[in-house]
Amino acid sequence: MMRKMKICRVFLQPVSSPAAGMFLVRVKHLDILRRRPAESRIFCTSSSDRKPRPSLLKHLSSKIQATGPISVAEYMKEVLTNPVMGYYVRNNMLGPDGDFITSPEISQVFGELLGVWILSEWMGAGRPRRLQLVELGPGKGSLAADILRVFSQLQSVVGGASVSLHLVEVSPALSQVQAQNLTGTCSQEAESEDDLVYRRGETATGLPVFWYRRLEDVPADFSIFVAHEFFDALPIHKFQRTENGWREVLVDIHPDDPEKLRFAVAPAPTLASSTLIQANERRVHVEVCAEGGVIVQQLARRIVEDGGAALIADYGHDGTKTDTFRSFKGHQLHDVLSSPGSADLTADVDFSFLRRMAGEGVSCLGPVTQRMFLKNMGIDARMQVLLRNCSNPSIRKQLTSSYDMLTNPAKMGERFHFFGLLHPSRLALPEIPEGLKLKKKSSAPLPVAGFTELCFS
Repeated sequence: MMRKMKICRVFLQPVSSPAAGMFLVRVKHLDILRRRPAESRIFCTSSSDRKPRPSLLKHLSSKIQATGPISVAEYMKEVLTNPVMGYYVRNNMLGPDGDFITSPEISQVFGELLGVWILSEWMGAGRPRRLQLVELGPGKGSLAADILRVFSQLQSVVGGASVSLHLVEVSPALSQVQAQNLTGTCSQEAESEDDLVYRRGETATGLPVFWYRRLEDVPADFSIFVAHEFFDALPIHKFQRTENGWREVLVDIHPDDPEKLRFAVAPAPTLASSTLIQANERRVHVEVCAEGGVIVQQLARRIVEDGGAALIADYGHDGTKTDTFRSFKGHQLHDVLSSPGSADLTADVDFSFLRRMAGEGVSCLGPVTQRMFLKNMGIDARMQVLLRNCSNPSIRKQLTSSYDMLTNPAKMGERFHFFGLLHPSRLALPEIPEGLKLKKKSSAPLPVAGFTELCFS
């Protein structure tokens, strides 16, 4: 169980930070859903000693009363992104005083290394004149700030390329935090709600920043996409294998207490259980993130058509885990069905599903553990330099502590994974002329930073 921690970011120059929930909770007490008389759904509200129901719980209960049990995907969507009562409408869920902390807030080195990866892939693509850095779910903007600082420090590498930052963020409250951290007072909201860019600004170095509600609103151009702890919060469907075949796990009102919700197994196949389960599936319990599959397909299509790459970093698995749906509140595990809207909901990312949905048009790399990725990116050499140039005992302690949190297998080192999507040409084998014929130069794939070990000369 992760205890609430006070995390201090070490500013080598400006810095950023967070690291979120990482524990597995098995879904318990799945009750077979039985038809019951309509009157059993009617709530008695005359009791004066009963506590008032939280507004989102009341909203969900009313929906269930009207249409019947809802899917876990619909439950997650309401709890996290309901425009009035959703969890992400709040602006205090990130950081030491929130419900979770993510890697960029633990150490700026994390974002620096991702910035190096982005530049490496941009150079591997032939240094296009325009580079769109697109982040999905940018949190407080800490990761983007660290990446842009690398761009600024390596301006001689970036050269005359036109760089812009594009943030896909559904939370207006978080977009304000991001704008403050990235642009200070140099941002403004769109005059019309119909504008695809609902906020725009400029960093201190003059780099333009744009905010969108949806990935499809980001302009088509060469782009490198970053999604750090984004896919784990997308709605999932849960399925249970039964004697009668696959059935979807739903969320229903508890029959013994109308103030509570419970899980129940649908008595008959649903559209989701009939279409989202693979024919060769061997697990008895499966979680499928259909929305994540759609987004990966969008990323793959854009990479093929416009060039670029995508880097997905999240805790997940390669098609092996079963029940991973869980909730965090105050850095502690929380009942996923209790007080909806007051805590974060998450589920491990199934990278085998993302790979399958990406299709044959793009090259997929990984998943590799965060420990392996960061070590391949040179985190050990970077930390040695920082420690060698730091004489302050407290800062040195924070540096070693953050390194341990990011790379220790028992902490974040093997719970988080990295997964990449690349344009096929990025891994194409070079060819050299041999008379009138072309002959492949090598049968070995070209190295990709993070997924293969970097060599320092």
